[in-house]
Amino acid sequence: MSTGEAIPLAKPVLGDREVELVEQVLRSGRLSLGPMVQRFEEGWAERIGVKHAVATSSGTGALHLCVHDLDLGENDEVITSSFSFVASANVALYPGAKPVFAEVDENTFNMDPAAVEAAITPRTKALIIVDIFGYPAEVPTLIEIARKHDLAIIEDACQAIDADYDGKKLGSFGHPATFGFYANKQMTTAEGGIILTDDDDLANRLRSYANQGRSDDGQWLQHSRLGFNYRLSDVHSAIGVAQLERFDDLQAGRARAAGWYQERVAEIDGVMPMYEGPQRRSWFVFAPRVNEGIDRNSVMARLENMGIAAKPYLPSIHLQPFYVEDFGHAAGELPITERISASTLSLPFFAEMTEAQVDTVCTSLAQAIDDEVAGR
Repeated sequence: MSTGEAIPLAKPVLGDREVELVEQVLRSGRLSLGPMVQRFEEGWAERIGVKHAVATSSGTGALHLCVHDLDLGENDEVITSSFSFVASANVALYPGAKPVFAEVDENTFNMDPAAVEAAITPRTKALIIVDIFGYPAEVPTLIEIARKHDLAIIEDACQAIDADYDGKKLGSFGHPATFGFYANKQMTTAEGGIILTDDDDLANRLRSYANQGRSDDGQWLQHSRLGFNYRLSDVHSAIGVAQLERFDDLQAGRARAAGWYQERVAEIDGVMPMYEGPQRRSWFVFAPRVNEGIDRNSVMARLENMGIAAKPYLPSIHLQPFYVEDFGHAAGELPITERISASTLSLPFFAEMTEAQVDTVCTSLAQAIDDEVAGR
């Protein structure tokens, strides 16, 4: 039964400033490789406190460029998390390497450092750290493990824009880190991503890779290395510049909505609020867990019937059809990951969400769980 108010899962905040800057780009005639891209990059480098930010057409593209720079090949292994968006693992496959999945922590949903170390073999060449749902992974410990075993590090912080570990911004730990700006993220460029680094040479290579391997000296149509078309346009960058200007307000709106959710969800039988640990989460999604024995998918369907958008977030990568069929993965390999994956439920969440909307969602969630338990 509908609540009378359809509430979407996500909703970007766009206004006059975005229109103004996009129009500025359109009128300039410089739609790509223009000054707005540089403006966007410089804004992010300054905010995080790094020397370089390299804009890309997506968070996936950003990850791929970082992996491409490692010159991986067949028989090489890359350790990452199965509780992530599929791109975190797919990028290891692009050069022919093999993603190896480490078990996650029951609370943070991020990779357990002990499981990461246990997964290392003589073939392991890199570690892709994932900061899931905006909560920082155990970055310092993972860095220590990687250094001990001489592994390259890439950080997939695409869901953790502007989060920090012990007050230090993700992206400023000395290895390349990526952010993504899809429309459901903390801020958006519609589609887009960025790579952060302090390494001058790496930044130059990444810019070249993203622009079809264009030569470092900028000669017209001269390509010195294999590259890709992962450029972010000035139109997308204009949206990003406007979003970055209001980013603190966007973050505050999401944190406010999360606070309302946490209070109300804590009072609902059969559901667990999201983890609030010592590190500063950058609120990306609101995805609490339903208790064991409650059919999450049935609860989700009941919510949809009430006009409340809800999605299973996130499916385990190793149980995606492609990974099962091509690599022989099966249920039971990663019990904690699989348990979390089967119980998390993404609810409507965006910066301009009102307290009344949160109330509506939580009232509907409580009713859906009650009806599921009662078998109605």
